[in-house]
Amino acid sequence: MSYSRFAAVYDALMQDAPYDEWEAYLRKEVKNGSLLDIGCGTGELAVRFARAGFHVTGIDLSDDMLAIAREKAEANNLTIPLFQQDMRELDSIGTFETAVIFCDSLNYLETEEDVKQTFQSVFNYLKDDGLFLFDVHSIYKINHIFLEQTFADAADDISFIWNAFPGEHRDSVEHELTFFVQSENGAYERFDELHHQRTFKPEDYADWLEEAGFHIEAITADFTNDAPSPQSERIFFKTKKSSR
Repeated sequence: MSYSRFAAVYDALMQDAPYDEWEAYLRKEVKNGSLLDIGCGTGELAVRFARAGFHVTGIDLSDDMLAIAREKAEANNLTIPLFQQDMRELDSIGTFETAVIFCDSLNYLETEEDVKQTFQSVFNYLKDDGLFLFDVHSIYKINHIFLEQTFADAADDISFIWNAFPGEHRDSVEHELTFFVQSENGAYERFDELHHQRTFKPEDYADWLEEAGFHIEAITADFTNDAPSPQSERIFFKTKKSSR
């Protein structure tokens, strides 16, 4: 998937995302230390975490996303090492006390093997007793909130239409996005994006985490301390690297 044009409009699309809640969740679970932000995108959370006192390193698949993240870090006078890497194949980035995959980035992995490979990759770059925190869309959200829905927003400089269709796999979705972006001469340019996401049962994620060597400390929902319910929308996992 190419993010070259999408990176430029990503922050506009995500302007209502619950960044404050992700930051609060991390600060509740982890006090400080070295942090690997996997799938950091344009760096919105990485910058927040660094300002909160964490020693942050970010990785993302998209160089264009990382370019924007670097600009944000520089604007905030922060030093955040940023690397273009695939979360399934982390390589030579050091070891960390905490790793996170927030903003449902893990849902971009469409196969069981990709998820398992990512869990093992994260395990390999965590220190002993290191924490791994992540969130995913629930099956309920994929099938009852996203599917067959249309979302839209219109602003002076950027407008979009977002349609969600069933994906190829069970409990998956195809996000079809059309953007209209105002150019310097005032005309609007259109471009289209297609994004695929898939989720799995919480018990499947739990099994794969344990196979990789993690101990599950908590599975909660929707930024609360509550266990997931049938109508929960976002599932959070707090795990610890077990010594082997």
